[in-house]
Amino acid sequence: MLARCGAGRTGWDSVLDVAEHDLTRRIRDAILSGEFAAGRRLVEADLTARFDASRAAVRLALIDLAHEGLVERLPNRGARVRSISVEEAIEIVEARAGLEALCARKAAEHLGEEEADELVELRTALVAAVDGGDIVRYSRLIQELDERLREYSAHVTATRLLERLQAQSARHQFRLAFAPGRAQASLAQHLAIIDAVLAGDPEGAERATREHLEDVAGLLRRVE
Repeated sequence: MLARCGAGRTGWDSVLDVAEHDLTRRIRDAILSGEFAAGRRLVEADLTARFDASRAAVRLALIDLAHEGLVERLPNRGARVRSISVEEAIEIVEARAGLEALCARKAAEHLGEEEADELVELRTALVAAVDGGDIVRYSRLIQELDERLREYSAHVTATRLLERLQAQSARHQFRLAFAPGRAQASLAQHLAIIDAVLAGDPEGAERATREHLEDVAGLLRRVE
């Protein structure tokens, strides 16, 4: 496309970029949910038919996902879903702890009135999802919470690093969510983070975030 070659952007370029972003998201979701299992070959022709997309758009999406660490591209053999070991997932969670704690701290420092209202609404939705036993919805809401806290933190570097790290460890954490009693324990931890941010308590938000991710790492060591 012209925009990728440095030419001026047009409305059509923007439409194509949105379509590519959506395709990347849909393939990413299939990987994170386990629909596309680790080691599965990602054949461009199959993805083109499945997602009703062009071959070029599929190729660009796979390149984006390779940069995220979810896909590996093999010379003369196409692409496949990258297998992430438990040990690597634990290391990723440990690395995330510092970055997410920083974002939670910054979010508590910068939170505005409109953002606080959004957090309260999200808090209510999280409680309702767990009370209703809807673990899939709860997992989606946790992803939304993570995105909101990164946005509220306004820390560009931490956000960029976290978006890649979280995608790589999400598949393991998604499975953990279905362990007996895990949703209730996770909910309590996330409510502690939300309440600290709402209270404008940077130290409390940072501490609650670290405690949550230390617990996740411990669970991965025991359960996986």
